[in-house]
Amino acid sequence: MNKLLIEGLSDAIGFIGGALLGYWVGRLLGLNIFTEGYGNASIAGIVLVGLGGGIGLQLARRWRVRKNRQKED
Repeated sequence: MNKLLIEGLSDAIGFIGGALLGYWVGRLLGLNIFTEGYGNASIAGIVLVGLGGGIGLQLARRWRVRKNRQKED
């Protein structure tokens, strides 16, 4: 497959997966990002979604680097 396609897909999957994980962790903690207004619980939920997306993206990139190293060996 095309290297750029793999890079884009893995970044997207990592980001979306991490964001969804952050969303569900927030829901388990009682934080709903879809409540009316921007209360503390809503902001905390949004932060968890952002952190989850960022962590998922970084994990996807590390996975891709590790996979490329294995191909070179």
